[in-house]
Amino acid sequence: MQLVLLHALPLDASMWARQADFLPGATLAPTLYGLGESMEAWARAVLDLADDGPLIVVGCSIGGSCALEVAALAPDRVRAVVLVGAKASHRPEPAFRDEAISVLRRGGMAAAWPTYWEPLFGPSTPPAVVERARATADRQPVDDVIRGVRVFHGRRDMTDFASRWTGRLVVVSGARDTAPRPAAALAASAPNGAFHGVPDCGHYVPLERPDEFEQILGRVIRDER
Repeated sequence: MQLVLLHALPLDASMWARQADFLPGATLAPTLYGLGESMEAWARAVLDLADDGPLIVVGCSIGGSCALEVAALAPDRVRAVVLVGAKASHRPEPAFRDEAISVLRRGGMAAAWPTYWEPLFGPSTPPAVVERARATADRQPVDDVIRGVRVFHGRRDMTDFASRWTGRLVVVSGARDTAPRPAAALAASAPNGAFHGVPDCGHYVPLERPDEFEQILGRVIRDER
């Protein structure tokens, strides 16, 4: 069994530093931006990097979209998908995409972080946690983040797949995130779905409430072994 951890935009694999040895010797946390120009390409590359055995795939935000694609490509290998601050549906927003890319090109992460990503943290998140995330985002090449924005906005709608997939689907959402109700509905639609709401938490549950997140993840791993 291998645990695959897929990061959120605009962060990288270091967001999983605390969980990097959650399964010692069997945890993979790739940085996605260099793996291609589409969500499907990212998912294929993740599978190429992963072991040949069964997988538990965890994705936060954009990483959740990739996790669903991984499961769609390899349903026999993926035992469970854990989505954190992620959804299966997709409504194209080309104007929002183009605005974000324009902000990134003009002002870099210094302009984009407070506009698009800092507000996603819950109001009670320790400032040091937000600052570490900002520093991680600031280290990302702007072209990589722009690629991530394009890939995210170009993803396909996975609602039908999620509602038919018989593997385990665990959906985690902070109560202060923008879409906890759709997250709960997604879990309810799946044949083997479960929803976990995290009180007083925003979009980045693994960073904001790591203890609660690891309890959920630990239960999934124990159940699938």
